This record gives sequence, structure tokens and C-alpha cells, in this order.
Amino acid sequence: MQRDGKYIYCIIESDYDVSLGPIGVGGRGDLVSTIGLDGLCMVVSDHPLSRFVVNPENMLAHQKVIEEVMKEFSSVIPIRFGTIAATPDEIRNLLNSRNSEFMELLKQFENKVEFNVRGTWNNIGKIYNEIDKEHVELQKIRAEIDKLEDQEQKNLKIAEAGKMVELALIEKKMEETEEILDAFRRSVFEYKHNKTSGDAIFMNTAFLVNSGREVEFDNIMADLGLKYQGRSDFVYTAPLPIFNFIDLKIFPEKWEL
Repeated sequence: MQRDGKYIYCIIESDYDVSLGPIGVGGRGDLVSTIGLDGLCMVVSDHPLSRFVVNPENMLAHQKVIEEVMKEFSSVIPIRFGTIAATPDEIRNLLNSRNSEFMELLKQFENKVEFNVRGTWNNIGKIYNEIDKEHVELQKIRAEIDKLEDQEQKNLKIAEAGKMVELALIEKKMEETEEILDAFRRSVFEYKHNKTSGDAIFMNTAFLVNSGREVEFDNIMADLGLKYQGRSDFVYTAPLPIFNFIDLKIFPEKWEL
């Protein structure tokens, strides 16, 4: 018979039980509720101990549960995706042994949420042209390529030029992102750059801000849209759990500490 454990979403400060309905990870319609001790709670749902599937659906379900919790609580500490405890007692033991640590984190991140901003160049060909004009060494290599007749030598030079363009593109992404950050510095506590996918996406940045600042960010994004019109497009998502600013690790072997 398959045994269920408790899948953990986040930590909150609460003296009462919370029920969020049948929205648990795994697609079985498991009820999301809380297990608490001394004013601390972990938001959990049942989930098989022996089988956990890492897929976009489960990742989205994990985030959606935390977002539901955020609607009711001003401080929510997310737990890493895929964390499962064997029993409710293991959760209570952890809440007891790390009570002061969790309480301090809840206090530190009270009323804090994450905003994610992504910037995309809408004409990557134009960006490559700028790189060509800005890098004299690249211009020299391209001129050498045009003169070479030996195919092997030409291929080596093409590879060299490609590497230079690749590095120059990374540098350009960083420079443009830093320029855009100036618009946000007065409105955020902290920021973190994440990886970008593809050549055209130059910015993928998470910001730690006070909750309720969507209108302020709307205005910033509108100003950026006007300033970079015809060159870049921007989108942002908020409010989100603070995944980028806290990495609380809970290992099964430490439950009994």
C-alpha cells in the first residue's frame, strides 16, 4: 500500500488552522491545510512519499498554493519545491527545534514580495550591428575572414569571431540591465539577476519590494516603455513568493535535530 507523507509549501505565523481547499500538488485534489506548534505553522498537503514528479504542473501548483497563502498572511516563507515530510510529528519537531530561526525570517520578510522584470530586445539584428560597430577587434577579424581563401583558416577565424560576439552580447546585456536598474533603485530593497534564455532576452531580474506597490511599478514600467520604445519590450509579474531571496533548506535527516 502506498504511504502518504506531508508535502510542505511554506511557513507562516498563525495560532489557528488554515484550510485552502483541494489544490495540493500532485493532481489528486489533496486538501491544503496547516500543521502548527507554538504560533508557527507549515502549510501542507498529503502526497505519496515514494513518488514525486518534477514537472511544470507540480511546480505551478506549488507556487499557486503559496500565492493563496499570501492573500491572507503578510509574511510567508516559501519552502523549496519537492520537500516532503514523513509524518506530522516530524513537522512539529522541526517547528520546535528551529522556532527562533523561522520567527526571525518571518519578521525579516514581513510585507515583502517579489516582482520579476524581463526585458527583451525587439530587433536582435540591430543589437548585433551595434556590437560590430562598437568592437574594433571584431571588425578586423571580419575583414580577415573576407580575405582568407583557405577554408580551414577561415573556419577558425569564424569561430573566433563567433566567440567574440557571444562575449560581447553578454557584456551588452549586463550594461543595459545596469542602466535600467536605476529606475528601480529607490523602490526596492534588493534585487537578483537570473539567467536569460536566448539572445534577445537581456534582462531577467527579481526585485524584493514591499507588498502593494503594483501601481508604482506600473508607472516605472510605463516610463521604461517610453524611454526604450522601438528597442526593448518589458513585462513584469507580481506579487510573487520570495523564492529568489530566501533558500530555506529542510533536509529529512535534520527533522529530529
